Amino acid sequence: MGGNGKFRRWRISFYRSSSSAPKKDPPQEFLCPISNSLMFDPAVVSSGQTFERTCVNVCRDLGFTPTLSDGSTPDFSTVIPNLALKTAILNWCSKNGSDHPNPPVYSDVESSIRSLSGSSDTPKIRVSETELLKGVAEKPPILFSHAASELNPRNLYSSSSSEESVIANTTPLLPFATRPSCFSYSSSPSTSSEFISTSSEFITDERSANNVTSSSSSGEDENFITKMKSLDIYEQEQAVILLRKTTRTSEEARTALCSERLLFALKQSLKSRYAAVQTNAAAAVVNLSLEKDNKIKIVRAGVVPLLIEILKSGFEESREHAAGAIFSLALEDENKTAIGVLGALQPLLHELRSGTRRSRHDAALALYHLTLVHSNKVKLMKLGAVGVLLGLLKDAVVAARVVLVVCNLAASDEGRAALLDANAVECLVGLLRNRTEFSSESTRENYVAALYSLSHGSLRFKGLARDAGAVEVLLDVVRTDGERAKEKARRILEGLRGPEEAEDGEEVDWEAVMKGGVTQARYRVGRSYDRNSTEF
Repeated sequence: MGGNGKFRRWRISFYRSSSSAPKKDPPQEFLCPISNSLMFDPAVVSSGQTFERTCVNVCRDLGFTPTLSDGSTPDFSTVIPNLALKTAILNWCSKNGSDHPNPPVYSDVESSIRSLSGSSDTPKIRVSETELLKGVAEKPPILFSHAASELNPRNLYSSSSSEESVIANTTPLLPFATRPSCFSYSSSPSTSSEFISTSSEFITDERSANNVTSSSSSGEDENFITKMKSLDIYEQEQAVILLRKTTRTSEEARTALCSERLLFALKQSLKSRYAAVQTNAAAAVVNLSLEKDNKIKIVRAGVVPLLIEILKSGFEESREHAAGAIFSLALEDENKTAIGVLGALQPLLHELRSGTRRSRHDAALALYHLTLVHSNKVKLMKLGAVGVLLGLLKDAVVAARVVLVVCNLAASDEGRAALLDANAVECLVGLLRNRTEFSSESTRENYVAALYSLSHGSLRFKGLARDAGAVEVLLDVVRTDGERAKEKARRILEGLRGPEEAEDGEEVDWEAVMKGGVTQARYRVGRSYDRNSTEF
């Protein structure tokens, strides 16, 4: 069955309390908006609402989109577990003497929804998660800043470091690492045992790690799982260190070991308050996430909320790996909305401001990829991030990456308005005017790209640009910067050209600027105004 359906008062009873009923009804947020019953497995969907997962699965399998009581229609394209709400529901049941909710039966839910929606269509065949994963493109396109969308695509470049990198066809010169910064640096003292194999025990473990890729797929993860579940903290530590080492260089091991059982055990290690366990577990998540097929599995396994908790209160090196893992997971388009819904934006923004150099780099790139989705742009602006991002443009460590997030925000109407309100024009013009040693060609080009996005469809931009002295600065860009920056500067200047120049009896020879740069640009008529009034 397909199409949309409306309902106002659906009540499908999947939850039955015991004879000793609770004294008060459960809070409304604990009830599924479709079944109006206490949720056993609450799951967040792309549009932000939380439903019983079985109800979502039934609606998706039937091609049915309900209209909720508030008139909204949910988006079921992404479904992720709401672990916090599930815990809250169980705590409420325990506190109020109510039985914990039982899992609803799929066939009962399907029958009830079909009956209430007035449909008798034959059920569609359910698509398994494995089939869904197979349907994901092998190499999905990575969308970059919209600011340069009209320009010709550029070739790929590699950075000077050992990290793999690509250049976006719309964002010039800046190398984008496909692997987090934390992946390519040496271990801290807390993980030094990973690189020191003096004991016979570690030598044995290392040899077993090397045999992982050659063993059969069944039971490959059993040794890691057993040790990670051990009550002996030392065994837990050795297990995650070995897992980190095994998955660091072997693509086959990363693919074979990323099972549901191992991810569940790894989640327990991420909760550990022992630095070596937590740090190496987070590093192992980074390694596993490098494989494309693993990215969706890791998010669906509920690992992201634990990475967010580490960003909030984990050990310093653990936070570096958590930021790197979220960046790596955010490269997958299907994960972007889910990561935003789970609340990663605020901790990433905080890490961007106060973390280590590596965690700040990865947090910035994570925010860049997440803000390619409109819903995450809106969330970020609601967090008051615009002023923070503009302030960080003056920080040499992260400016080159932060300007990319600004470009993403400037590409939307809401972001453009928020940036104009925060004096982004004056800020960007000032950065272009005051050349510093950390303002590379690519960074300056992205400053111009951000201004170019802000100039689209905004009458306010003209006044703000002239108040900030943008004409003089942009003419300097046309004269001295790279070709891509020159092209955008010329377009901005063309947009700033208005009837007021003619009314004042004074105007710039814009045609000369468009054709030959600033050396031919002069004020053709009018009085002398200042030192720049006769020639640039």
